[in-house]
Amino acid sequence: MCGVAGVFTRSANVADLESSVTSMANAIRHRGPDSGGVWLDLSAGIGLSHRRLSIVDTSDAGHQPMRSPSNRFAFVYNGEIYNHQQLREELSEEQSTPWNGHSDTETLLACFERWGVEATLQKTQGMFGFALWDSEKRELVLGRDRLGEKPLYYGWQGHDFIFGSELGALRAHPAFRAVIDRNALALYMRHNCVPAPYSIFEGIHKLEPGCLLTLTTSSHIPTIHRYWSGSEAVKVGKASAFAGSATQAVDELESLLSGSIRQQMVADVPLGAFLSGGIDSSTVVALMQAQSSRPVRTFSIGFNEPGYNEAEHAKVIAHHLGTDHTELYVSAEQALDVIPLLPHIYDEPFADSSQIPTYLVAQMAKQRVTVALSGDAGDELFAGYNRYTLTSSMWRKISTLPTFARQALAGAIRSVPPAGWDAVAQPFSRFMGGRLAAFGDKLHKGADVLGCSNEDDLYRRLVSHWDDPASVVIGAAEPPTVLTDPARKLSVEGVERMMALDMLSYLPDDILTKVDRAAMAVSLETRVPFLDHRVVEFAWKLPLEYKLRDGQGKWVLRQVLYKHVPKALMDRPKMGFGVPLAAWLRGELRDWAEALLDEQRLVKEGYFHPQQIRRKWAEHLSGTRNWAYHLWDVLMFQAWLEKNPV
Repeated sequence: MCGVAGVFTRSANVADLESSVTSMANAIRHRGPDSGGVWLDLSAGIGLSHRRLSIVDTSDAGHQPMRSPSNRFAFVYNGEIYNHQQLREELSEEQSTPWNGHSDTETLLACFERWGVEATLQKTQGMFGFALWDSEKRELVLGRDRLGEKPLYYGWQGHDFIFGSELGALRAHPAFRAVIDRNALALYMRHNCVPAPYSIFEGIHKLEPGCLLTLTTSSHIPTIHRYWSGSEAVKVGKASAFAGSATQAVDELESLLSGSIRQQMVADVPLGAFLSGGIDSSTVVALMQAQSSRPVRTFSIGFNEPGYNEAEHAKVIAHHLGTDHTELYVSAEQALDVIPLLPHIYDEPFADSSQIPTYLVAQMAKQRVTVALSGDAGDELFAGYNRYTLTSSMWRKISTLPTFARQALAGAIRSVPPAGWDAVAQPFSRFMGGRLAAFGDKLHKGADVLGCSNEDDLYRRLVSHWDDPASVVIGAAEPPTVLTDPARKLSVEGVERMMALDMLSYLPDDILTKVDRAAMAVSLETRVPFLDHRVVEFAWKLPLEYKLRDGQGKWVLRQVLYKHVPKALMDRPKMGFGVPLAAWLRGELRDWAEALLDEQRLVKEGYFHPQQIRRKWAEHLSGTRNWAYHLWDVLMFQAWLEKNPV
């Protein structure tokens, strides 16, 4: 795992090119503390820089930037190609190839030279963000892996086309102009992250997953080509559905996952896994342990607050599997100490509050390993999120009412403040076992969805924080995204449509971003076995009933896990990987939040209309509504802005 950065300039003055690309790489040194390098072609105006975290072939033979044997290509690369040894063997069968070392960087370069870029990527199994200079064609090629595990930003700043693994690298370029994109800020307020291809800065973009960008000396406008499409994988999967039995589906999934995990366990440095005790991470660890001759190192974070502690479940699974388990119970004070670090760790505004435990578990794991496998993406591929069944069930119920009736009912609910509904529910609360807690808040949230026109609208409402962010962000209009762009059509409906949308947006823009930045902040590489494209493509061939049965998701994945872990150990409600944010904002974080949400400050900075924000803050403090996630969006932007003035 590493960091890349570079400049392709049209300026006649290239004297500062080396210092520019060096500064850009140094700005992301945390991604690669082991070594760094710079390569320049001043006649072409191209400079590439790299920071290295040595994982496979820790010798100088894996040093980057790397030149191809013919010197045609120069290459910088962030990621891992898990089948690179097989690619070497395939190359050797065609023609004898001399090797200087055993790094996957050298393998990729040889493949590019022999087969071309796209043909090579079609053969790869891995994660990557790379930059390749072709001196023969005089063109720059940027590439990102199929599902978006590794980041890559790019854009023009004056005469310079700049690119890098993180925004911090681009900001280190002397020509960078930090202008907030208010439309992107509106998207952030809806999704708690800025979705690709947008970034928080005007003129700077994220390369979308599965894409190649090409820029030549003869054109100012880069061309973008999709070499792998998640939407197409969904379409092809449904058109060629798995025809085998349920037992065959379970066996095939176990074989594919075991193969993915076997490849991802290859490293020349210590390796382990995150273990929450849930279905996804437990399956990954179980299949790791089944293929390991020694106990797998596993890591869990625990909280003492009720409802937020998964460590006790993880410990039971670790004991059953016989792993070398490490757990850390985090106090509120320790968790809160992370918050001042977040604007630096997430160099773009990011407000998924599980970023806090994610950073803590990565920090703990780094003390013992350099690589950690995770169970991310199991929910998106195997219908694990509660909202899938909730949305379908909710829409079936509310769609039977005419639109005017739903709107009238919503208006009647909103006409009574939450505190009034709480008073109505109070006499019955002792008979309902706590199910009427925050009754008014829940009713008002229910009123918000009654006006939805269709199931897509309902899904978008449920995955949104601020439902009308353009009314909060001054001068903003939301640009199209995967969720709203009619040109980005999907071939599935209902629950499978929600899963596909999550795979294309929520997974890369939120989940994978969260893990990448948290782990890279402590120089830890993370790997995601579920995102082997063969596993993804197989998952989309499976009928929905192999994933969702009797209102419970991940049926087929559970059957794989039950071969290794008794079902009785896994029978518990799904938990999120979160923190008691609502209570913290009313307690330990209150003064910090109040300073960031100060009305005069909001007016002076000029990004938000303060009225809605201040009202939500007052309602949250009083306990009449839980606006923790809405407020966290604002707070994380404010904290980021404070550390990254523009």
